[in-house]
Amino acid sequence: MERSHSAANAAADRKITFTRTATCKAVLEKQMAIEQTLSIIKPDAVERNQIGAILSMIEGSGLRVNAMRFVHLSKPQAEAFYAVHKERPFFGELVEFMTRGPVVVIALEGDNAVSAYRALMGATDPAKAEPGTIRAKYGSNLGENACHGSDSAENAKTEVSFFFPELS
Repeated sequence: MERSHSAANAAADRKITFTRTATCKAVLEKQMAIEQTLSIIKPDAVERNQIGAILSMIEGSGLRVNAMRFVHLSKPQAEAFYAVHKERPFFGELVEFMTRGPVVVIALEGDNAVSAYRALMGATDPAKAEPGTIRAKYGSNLGENACHGSDSAENAKTEVSFFFPELS
């Protein structure tokens, strides 16, 4: 009788362990959501031939390139993309900067891609960015900071579909 009771306990323990493992896996999958985000390698970084170095950092971080284009934004395209900043005092300067030369637009994918890419980019001001981030390594100043990244999952969907409607 002792033996069958132990066998029953062992079976119950295995069931509990399996349930806990399955629950933990489900929680981890929710926490590590596969997302898309948009990256733009800005004209300043393109002009200084830093595309490959920035792509290497992106891929080295575990993010995957889902789509990529080399484009020269027109003024209407830049104004439409940055419309959220239309009332800000830097809007005209931003549009002028983003249209002065080609950019590389990239749809990235990965676990928590928005926050992962924002961490990799670093602070907007390269002087305040953590060492080893894209902006600390390749940004020149607050205006010419080498890259753009979506600031939320919702904006990422809008921004990715702006440049890559086929991914929507």
